[in-house]
Formats: sequence, C-alpha cells, structure tokens
Amino acid sequence: MAYLTDRKRAQGLGSAKTGTAHFWSMKVSAVALLILIPLFVFTFGAALGGTYEEIIAYYSRPAPAIIAALTLAVGFKHFNDGAQTMIEDYVHGTAQKVALILVTCLSYGAAAVGIFAIARLAL
Repeated sequence: MAYLTDRKRAQGLGSAKTGTAHFWSMKVSAVALLILIPLFVFTFGAALGGTYEEIIAYYSRPAPAIIAALTLAVGFKHFNDGAQTMIEDYVHGTAQKVALILVTCLSYGAAAVGIFAIARLAL
C-alpha cells in the first residue's frame, strides 16, 4: 500500500488559476454568437443566389460585410477556446503542446482567410 501525502494525491488536479477567465471568454463569445449567427443568416440569405456583381454590390455595403467579418472572427475564437479546452483535458505531454499550436494556427489562419475574402468583396 502506497502512502501518499495530500499534496501528492492532488498534484496535477488543482487549479491552474486561469479557469475563470477562460470560462468567461467562452460565455462572452457564445452570447456574441447568439446574436451574430441569426444576423449572419439573414444577411447571407439575402445575398444567396445572386450573380457575382450583385454579391460584390451587396457586400460593398458596410453592414453585411461587418456582420460577416465579426461572425467569422468571433466564431473562430470560440472554436479555438473550445478546442483548447478539449485538448487540455484529453491530450498530455508534448502532443498537447503541438496540438494546441496547430489548433491555434488553424483557427487564426482560417479567420484571417475569411476576413480577407470579405474585405476583397467589400473593397
């Protein structure tokens, strides 16, 4: 029978002092998406099926372009936070560090490509 101290039993299971900030970040982005997703669906739905020239004219207006860009930015930030939580829970060691770097690069890269595409349409 192993004799473990309370500290040894709890090591690696305690607070990392960042959970509250991460929790609130996820909640704020979830509420923002709760507002942005319906706005995006209505603005994107109005442009759906249009010709290339109509799409360019539609996204040249500031409201649809801003709503689409905000939805992409907040959505990929929310994805990054959620994926980070899953990786921290289920992957350990060097693989965890590599996975966190890859997911962060993927989410910011995809957001940048999407926002760039909207900017190209808008300008």
